[in-house]
Amino acid sequence: MSTQSQTSDAFAMYKQNVQKYFENISKLTPQYFQSATELQNECMKTCQKTIDAAVSMQQEFVKKAGINSEIPNSAKTAIVDTNKQLVQASTVNNQLIKTTIDATVQNFKTFSDNVNAFTELNKNIIQTWITPFTQKN
Repeated sequence: MSTQSQTSDAFAMYKQNVQKYFENISKLTPQYFQSATELQNECMKTCQKTIDAAVSMQQEFVKKAGINSEIPNSAKTAIVDTNKQLVQASTVNNQLIKTTIDATVQNFKTFSDNVNAFTELNKNIIQTWITPFTQKN
């Protein structure tokens, strides 16, 4: 049995159902983000563990095969510099994404703050359009 009151007015019914929908979404959204965060963390851990295992296996093979694993200083410098640039690029990318998300959130807040003004403006426009047709002589 539905806990919503029954109404035959289309707009009242619409408002009730929209409100119920968004109440439900408000409860589910934090759970969704928590699950997504846990998935992302598990994925990163698994990737790191997989790479570490592959390197360890290769290191063991090189050691047992007696292969020299020393690299020239110029290669070391290139590898370290490249890694520094990758970390820096990742940090900048993260900052850009965060700034973009923050700006988008602010845009939604601004729009939300102005919904009533837009609605009032539209009501006035509608009234202007219908006034000539509804005037009584």
